[in-house]
Amino acid sequence: MKVVQDLMVVFPVEIPVLSDTEYITRARQILRDYVFREAYVQDEHKVLVGYIDITDVLRVTDTKSNVTISGYIKDAPAVSPDDMLEAAASTIARAGTGSAAVVEDGRTLKGAIWLSKIFPVLVSRHELRGRVEDCMSRNVVSCGIDDSLQKIYSKIVESTFDALPVMKKGSLVGIISRSDLLRKGTLRRAINNPHTDMTVESVMTTPALTIAPDERIDTAAQLLARHDISRLPVVAGGEMVGILDRHDVLNALKVQE
Repeated sequence: MKVVQDLMVVFPVEIPVLSDTEYITRARQILRDYVFREAYVQDEHKVLVGYIDITDVLRVTDTKSNVTISGYIKDAPAVSPDDMLEAAASTIARAGTGSAAVVEDGRTLKGAIWLSKIFPVLVSRHELRGRVEDCMSRNVVSCGIDDSLQKIYSKIVESTFDALPVMKKGSLVGIISRSDLLRKGTLRRAINNPHTDMTVESVMTTPALTIAPDERIDTAAQLLARHDISRLPVVAGGEMVGILDRHDVLNALKVQE
């Protein structure tokens, strides 16, 4: 049975790790250009100090700054390499993050375990009961098809969601994610050119995968896992009535350490 070390990504080979003395501008660049929402921070002895979140970092708008990341570091969710994936899922769920740091010998940082990596395994291991409407969120943050890319990126970051449904005249027409914005340097071009007329419509994924509220939760979980997406709009009678994400499914799984 797979454990954390089987699916973890290793520092610093596969993803970057920050030092607690680095400038906030470097952290901002890494998190803006990278698909993950958090980055882990270590000290000179490779001991885990915590993590920084993209939402906090992007509030610093100066292009040049001598401010270090030390004031933005949060306590990091952490697991050991030998922990079960269920323990990692519980840790991530409690923290409300997309990952957990992997440490050994106390606090020595070895890598990270991402929810997106362990989610398909958890879904295959556990029986899910109930309907989508029992787990979905009914307060949906969405965007318009004509919204600018700069506006949408800010909205995605501030909302803490990795993807937003795209609406046109009250109807769901697609979905846009951070991955869509980062693909082929689209976001960087939009940020570097404030006069660009690029809108959501030019980069969104369409049609969006959807699920009905009376569908089984395990059907929704399989869709999330199979297509490696973080969120599913919930549609009934042609109207969007909610949204379901991986954390909602974790709550339905009720995984225990």
